[in-house]
Amino acid sequence: MKRLTYISSFSRSLSKREIEAIGHISQTNNSREGITGVLLSCNSIFFQILEGDEDCIDRLYEKILRDDRHNGILCLKSEQNVSTRKFPDWSMEVIVLDENNDILLQPIKILLQTLGESQTILASYTQSGVLQAIENGINPLTLKPRYSEKIILFADIISFSSITEKLQVAEVVELLNQFFTICTNAIASKGGEVTKFIGDCVMAYFEGDRANEAVQASLEILSELEILRSHSPAHSPLCVLYTGIGISKGIVLEGNIGSQTKKEYTVIGDAVNVASRLEAITRKLNRFLVFSADVRLGLSDRWKPVRLGDFHTKGRDEIVEVYSIDDFLTFQKSDFRKLKQEIRQHLDLISCQ
Repeated sequence: MKRLTYISSFSRSLSKREIEAIGHISQTNNSREGITGVLLSCNSIFFQILEGDEDCIDRLYEKILRDDRHNGILCLKSEQNVSTRKFPDWSMEVIVLDENNDILLQPIKILLQTLGESQTILASYTQSGVLQAIENGINPLTLKPRYSEKIILFADIISFSSITEKLQVAEVVELLNQFFTICTNAIASKGGEVTKFIGDCVMAYFEGDRANEAVQASLEILSELEILRSHSPAHSPLCVLYTGIGISKGIVLEGNIGSQTKKEYTVIGDAVNVASRLEAITRKLNRFLVFSADVRLGLSDRWKPVRLGDFHTKGRDEIVEVYSIDDFLTFQKSDFRKLKQEIRQHLDLISCQ
């Protein structure tokens, strides 16, 4: 047998009658499937324990994951090869704690509320791929390392050193948060995975056959930054928020990397290094977006790739063939030196105010 424990938040307000109705339906269905367990409800939080045949539990949990009454589902524990049920007489006992003032239940209420808050915090700090594994009842630490083909994307703020020198801490944080939000939304919307923030840099990856999506996400980032700059007040540092984006493709090692006390689920390999080096080349080529020949080969005919030449990148003997897209978003309005000077002058004006 299998026992699965999860917690979730209400996606909308549910009355006590609605919650009890969920229990009645569950009792009927679970009795037919041989599933037992308990459902606690408190402060708009569901806490449920399910036990029964593994296939039945998996099917039921998949249904719960699709249920629009749940939000932010997090699997707390998934136990295999369970020999004894904890709730053999309950096809699904529903306990609504909100209206129960029994002093002995107060610690349980506090515990559930704390778990719900911790769930929200965990979601904010956890890589979405790892969080999805947890939601699906998979322990991320059990994921085996493997070699896979990925498209790697690096996006880095231009002249960030000048920005940190001229702006107050709160202004730098606001600028970074705006940048990371734009990048994360664009990448996630196209099926990519942000694996880490490195200072002012975003590192992300797509599956190896998703070159179109990686380029589209890059153009969305550039477009959103253009909109942000044009709609920001004249004195705002957001007016000089620019980025360079480099994309490469290759075989990487994907898995849990780190020490006994601190791990990351990430990708490492030559393709990662090349993407980072390509991002740095954007300054030299006066382009906001560049990518390797392998990425070019994976693009559909909808794009208009432009070959920019062959370049040596730092730390590599092999020459990298570099391309960009014939799109106004990828062109720097002036060469990098002038852009850097414009950014510095704008920041000087802000710091003098």
